[in-house]
Amino acid sequence: MTLTPDEIILAQWGPLRLNATIVFTWIVMALLVGGSWLVTRNLQTGPTLRRRQTILEGIVVLVSAQIRDISRSHNDRYLPFIGTLFLFIALSNLLGAVPGFQSPTGSLSTTAALAISVFFAVPFFGIRNQGARAYFHQYIEPNPILLPFNIIGELSRTLSLAVRLFGNIMSGSMIGAILLTFVPLIFPVFMSILGLLTGMIQAYIFSVLATVFIASSAGPQDRAHPADEPPPPAPISSSTTTDSSATTDSNATTKGTPTHG
Repeated sequence: MTLTPDEIILAQWGPLRLNATIVFTWIVMALLVGGSWLVTRNLQTGPTLRRRQTILEGIVVLVSAQIRDISRSHNDRYLPFIGTLFLFIALSNLLGAVPGFQSPTGSLSTTAALAISVFFAVPFFGIRNQGARAYFHQYIEPNPILLPFNIIGELSRTLSLAVRLFGNIMSGSMIGAILLTFVPLIFPVFMSILGLLTGMIQAYIFSVLATVFIASSAGPQDRAHPADEPPPPAPISSSTTTDSSATTDSNATTKGTPTHG
């Protein structure tokens, strides 16, 4: 029983090794690129859309809505990065149910690469939104003594992202393999279904945490601008209320006055 796809060596050229993690990672990337090309090559704008385009637009709208709810921002500058992370992790975990396919997220090298990409995305979007001086000044607020602790916090949350995803995927595969040895075949089938659900949840959690980390570095400039929000209803002043009451009383008096002919 192999714990990670890193242990499966497919080819070797001296010190260079081609393991299953690299091959299955490229398969997932090829499926994402090919699927995106097939769906977006003939986009339609009419009232009737193809099913695959509807599914893709639904995924984009869902991810965009989640990003807006978390970051409290009305722009979609995080959508390409966060959406790619979610689709890659979700597809990798779903393909893990295919016989012979080893999920790349079951390798610590893959999850570490994903976490490192988030690690570099945080200062990228932070500097882009606030500027370099304002972004790096956050590390010494409210006191410069906190600088090493803030740096340690950045590194520790990157490590936690990688280990959390790797541990959940690897443990699910291990439990399924152990149950397949001791119990009938029907029980591991339910475990595989549960593993698919867990894989989707892990993709969602990873994307949410990445959005939280990136949005926290964005600063107040990236929050929703008051001009982008609908204006609040105008308050009813006391003078307007008084004028309306007077007009109503006048109309009632006019209607109640008898007309002499």
